[in-house]
Amino acid sequence: QVQLVESGGGLVQPGGSLGLSCAASGSIRSITVGSWYRQAPGKQRELVAIISSGGRRTYADSVKGRFTVSRDNANFKVYLQMNSLKPEDTAVYYCNVVGLGTNSLAFASWGQGTQVTVSS
Repeated sequence: QVQLVESGGGLVQPGGSLGLSCAASGSIRSITVGSWYRQAPGKQRELVAIISSGGRRTYADSVKGRFTVSRDNANFKVYLQMNSLKPEDTAVYYCNVVGLGTNSLAFASWGQGTQVTVSS
């Protein structure tokens, strides 16, 4: 079983920066895709950023040029650096990891979510 623990959320003023971390633990052989989603109150969960095993990055139009997704393959971690934050970035941010377990079976896991609030 794979567990994800997120950290780094909080309150920041508009224009500020925050960095989120997602640490995967358990019987993991490798991570294939790491991604971040967010869900604002009253809205559906939406994809923010994806990073593939080869390092290719894809972003939602709303965060392009402001957010950067990265990964640490050796330590099974995925990161999201958020700059120039706007009030509309306020949401609960979720990490999602797809990978291969030590039992050679694929897995997909979600983090518990971390609150990001952008407000003056």
